[in-house]
Amino acid sequence: MWVRSDRPARMVVQTAATESFRNARSWHGPVIGPDTDFTGVTSLHGLPSGEQIHYRVLLSDPDDPRRTGEPVSGTFRTAPTGRRTDLRFHWSGDLAGQGWGINPDRGGYRIYEDMRRRNPDFFLCSGDNIYADNPIPERVTLPDGRIWRNVTTEEKSKVAETLAEFRGAFRYNLLDDNLRRFNAQVPTITQWDDHEVHNNWYPGQLLDDDRYTEKDADVLSARSLRAFGEYFPIRTLRPDRGGRVYRVLRHGPLLDVFVLDMRRYRNANSPGRQTDDPQGILGAEQLRWLKRELSRSRAVWKVIASDMPLGLVVPDGKTNFEAVAQGDPGTPLGRELQLAELLRHIKHDRVTGTVWLTTDVHYTAAQHYAPERAAFKDFEPFWEFVSGPLNAGGFQALKLDGTFGPDQPFLKAPDRANTSPAESPQYFGEVDIDGGSGELTVRLRQEGGQVLFSKVLQPGRVGQ
Repeated sequence: MWVRSDRPARMVVQTAATESFRNARSWHGPVIGPDTDFTGVTSLHGLPSGEQIHYRVLLSDPDDPRRTGEPVSGTFRTAPTGRRTDLRFHWSGDLAGQGWGINPDRGGYRIYEDMRRRNPDFFLCSGDNIYADNPIPERVTLPDGRIWRNVTTEEKSKVAETLAEFRGAFRYNLLDDNLRRFNAQVPTITQWDDHEVHNNWYPGQLLDDDRYTEKDADVLSARSLRAFGEYFPIRTLRPDRGGRVYRVLRHGPLLDVFVLDMRRYRNANSPGRQTDDPQGILGAEQLRWLKRELSRSRAVWKVIASDMPLGLVVPDGKTNFEAVAQGDPGTPLGRELQLAELLRHIKHDRVTGTVWLTTDVHYTAAQHYAPERAAFKDFEPFWEFVSGPLNAGGFQALKLDGTFGPDQPFLKAPDRANTSPAESPQYFGEVDIDGGSGELTVRLRQEGGQVLFSKVLQPGRVGQ
């Protein structure tokens, strides 16, 4: 459970089976203060599985626990222990990008209300929770002459460089009523990507950006990661858990979610033509971890939450590439070598039920990879689904790289760069897993809830 106060306070959490809070249990959390930007986290243990839990959070005076603020209440569902329970979750990413912030004329981040009404068990945010490198202006004139208005703050008036500015960027999104209402009902699994720091950053980079006085990406990323950990309760970010974003979350017997970090361990963006690349985009240690945990998983479905797409060619300037693919449809080179090693492992270790979910490119698509179409053939077929942004500019579709044989049965993208949320739909994906049959259904939806594409996958298969 996460909370933010406006002053030093003791965090207290109460949970119960009903709204009346009869027979409530209490957890006394930390005293929160300026060292964490007045944010705090309390872990709850021993809750019943597969149940709707009512909670309320109280903030009390550290010197007088009888003095408390108004309680903040909400609900969540705990993970089931039995396989017969149906499961639903959503995923998307990219929030307040390209200067498109909270627009009160549109009702703010409306897509969060669309998702909340569908009552998912949890939400997977695939990264770019903030755009630290994109200030939020008061107004933007659209191509048709309309005016886009933004809620603004001091911290979002410039690029984020200091810890205070990164914290302010995370606070900005919480000004939206839809997002706060969503957070009160739906737990979130959070990963990060580049815009938590700077567009297309990688470790060791020195920024070529005149807006910055601090140009060392490692310094900026350390500040951002601290603020990220303060605003999202990620247990593995604690020093005693390795201080890492990548992790696996087990949601009962039907589902394990493997959350990747394709940012913090990557090598420098390059043309991607190396014939040997042990660091790649994941780093050697994370790749070993992912192979090991996939093989250990006994869940029916293994969702791999990737903050970048696999087969889409994402450029970084004129000659370098940002994601895995680099446009050469031949045998794997550069970062593709790590993906080939992973896909080979999944095939030969008979890992069933893998599905890849991502966001990043600011449109929505479904991509199927198959060895009969590929230059690299030692893998089983699999699906990758793309959905986003939540509230950012829309961009044109990118080319597919043929190395792993992708086919694209569905695509929806704008025809020009940086279309505003007022001009181009925002997107989220939905996954339903049937507790009886084990079938997994993916639906790509747009703002308002309309289904654009759906695909049903069968359980127990190495490839689909």
